[in-house]
Amino acid sequence: MIWRGMLEDSLDTLSTRKSAFDDPESVIRSLSLAGVALSHLQRFPEADAKLSAAEGMCSRSELVVCGEVIRARAVLAVERGTYDEARRLYLADLKFGQAHNDQAMTSTALLNLGYVDLVISHLDESIDWSWSAYKAGVELGDENQIQGALGNLGAAYRGLGDTERASEMFRQAENRAAKLGNIRDQLEWHMNVGDVYFDGAKFPLARQSYEQALQLARAINSRKDITHAVLNLGQLALAVERPDEASSFATQALSISQKTGRRPDIMDAKAIQMQVAAMRGDKLRAEQLLREVEADPDSELSMKWASELAMAQMYETAGGFPGAQAEYLTALSTFECARSQVTSESSRLPFMANGSQVYDNYLHFLVKQGKDNEALVAADQSRARTLAQGLGGAECKEKTFTPVVVNPTAVAKKAGATILYYWLGEKQSYVWAITAEKTTMFTLPAQREITPLVERYRKVLLGSQDPLEEGLGANRTAVALYSTLVAPAEEVIREGAGKPVMILADGALCELNFETLVVPPKEDGARAHYWIEDETVISAPSLAMLAAAKPVRTESKRLLLLGDAVSPNKDFPDLPYAAREMKDVAGHFTPANATIFAQQRANPTTYLASAPEQFSYIHFVSHGVASRTDPLDSAIILSRTTGNENSFKLYAREIMQHSIDARLVTISACSGTGTRYYVGEGLVGLSWAFLRAGAHNAIGALWEVADESTPQLMDTLYSGLDAGQTPAAALRNAKLGLLHSNGRFRRPFYWAPFQIYTRL
Repeated sequence: MIWRGMLEDSLDTLSTRKSAFDDPESVIRSLSLAGVALSHLQRFPEADAKLSAAEGMCSRSELVVCGEVIRARAVLAVERGTYDEARRLYLADLKFGQAHNDQAMTSTALLNLGYVDLVISHLDESIDWSWSAYKAGVELGDENQIQGALGNLGAAYRGLGDTERASEMFRQAENRAAKLGNIRDQLEWHMNVGDVYFDGAKFPLARQSYEQALQLARAINSRKDITHAVLNLGQLALAVERPDEASSFATQALSISQKTGRRPDIMDAKAIQMQVAAMRGDKLRAEQLLREVEADPDSELSMKWASELAMAQMYETAGGFPGAQAEYLTALSTFECARSQVTSESSRLPFMANGSQVYDNYLHFLVKQGKDNEALVAADQSRARTLAQGLGGAECKEKTFTPVVVNPTAVAKKAGATILYYWLGEKQSYVWAITAEKTTMFTLPAQREITPLVERYRKVLLGSQDPLEEGLGANRTAVALYSTLVAPAEEVIREGAGKPVMILADGALCELNFETLVVPPKEDGARAHYWIEDETVISAPSLAMLAAAKPVRTESKRLLLLGDAVSPNKDFPDLPYAAREMKDVAGHFTPANATIFAQQRANPTTYLASAPEQFSYIHFVSHGVASRTDPLDSAIILSRTTGNENSFKLYAREIMQHSIDARLVTISACSGTGTRYYVGEGLVGLSWAFLRAGAHNAIGALWEVADESTPQLMDTLYSGLDAGQTPAAALRNAKLGLLHSNGRFRRPFYWAPFQIYTRL
């Protein structure tokens, strides 16, 4: 009954059957259950009395059921909003369960620790607890435990900005809760699904989910859940700029939470009221509420930076530019310090999405003030943070947002390139064209106009069409992308003639190979052609990383070559041209300088034990897989080493833990670059992992590579390196060899998947 939210019914049942509870264990359990039901009903004094009676009995005995009393006391702390106390009690419950070898009690404690760490924004810890709870639930066959753990994981991943994984977790949790009849958790997952829709700006669907949750919360008379549903509806009203509606919801939530005494809910309601005041231009009221929100330790960090952003926008609208600047910087500081508390790479990768709105609004603010260069420096603060920190970058240690000082023109001079730095914004996008002499900013359409073009063109390339064929939709899309993204900076690029063009992409542009864009016919009679015929194009992570790059330490020309592995299963069949590519690549090195592992010896253990840091060139000829849900689970497919199910996979997370200093790593495999981009980090997969490990350049594929054309491309690549060409120039010439050939290899599908990434 408590599971299903039938709280009053559960109390009636316990009361009518009270005489049946005559042994101490049953009495203690009855008191604990009553305490839990009363806590959920926000009847705190009654709950406290029941639990005190149970604790008095436990003080005179060593019954295992006393662990349930500890858990019930923690539930009361959660309902009161005293989460530190709840966490302490759940840890005590875990210790009690372990001491009494009670698996059910232990697994439930793990689940509850995952929940309370989620509420206090300890997201990494929540994920660890929740995965442990999920595994324990599977071992016990406890469906309620499993759905609870899945829901907690979904909420944690959503908090990190990983909406794709969150959606999948919530879907599974909601289905399981519905089958169990667990109404309380079912409404919780409804609200979380609404949050995912909210993140994706699907506001009508978000409202539908929140209203469904509110209906269920009212059906079981759960004041806490009613409050949360109303707060979510208030946030939604703010997003669609309905201040009166938002104010009404905030007032409702505040009325309930003040009666229950839940401080976090009170502060969330005040944060909404603060943003309403800012939206209305009520400066005094907004400032007063903001001070309350910022000062209260029960305010969520996300609410704080949302409130600070609202204040900045209010000042900006009113023309109070110094105040707006100060509040934008405060919001960025709050966000960045929240991000610094996330410790694992898997969690950090999606977290930047949470701050994208703050960064985007701040950049537009600076641009409107004519501070184009300051906007560029601020934009770069959001780029490649996880990648840079893995290579020794700095963490947030101050409460003041201070962008890393970087001189864009000095970076362009060091790189010997013309840099095109892109920012895709909600209202406006920008590209900064940077040379050794100057930085010029150009305004581009909003992200919502650019992204569909990129997605459409990617389908064209994967369909093996030829975008040079005029009159086709493929040609129009390719020309439109060039005209939108590159043409504004053509004059700057021409001034740097002979220098490579370095792309620092953003958003969907990370999945676009700029070389494939079609330069339209010119008035001077120049034919339409792919941009690769004009320029050497390179991708890079951030200005700060390029500025900090040090020369390659590995001086000798040594090769580590792995491939032509033994097929581990039917999903990864033998590659018929792998042996040929291995032979061609090895032929460019002396036998003394080539360390080669093929067939059974080409396995993950061999790579990790080969001291990869000693090689200047590392090359893989194999299958590859890219994971969207967890890009660090992307893997190079090699030979099986043990009976372990996945012993043939060299994972991205393993790659980045072994330092290297290679001039070039080449992943001659499908999807070596990855299939998912993160805000600020770009595509994350195998190429990213090798850069993270220390490679100066990495070549990976944006899509499935053609086994029959790749050996020719790689042979030409290494011939260029032998001739003293840079990796970027050598790769371009190898691609041009296929482009200018007869037959199907001239189409971008065959030469364009391989892209080079550099950190210099």
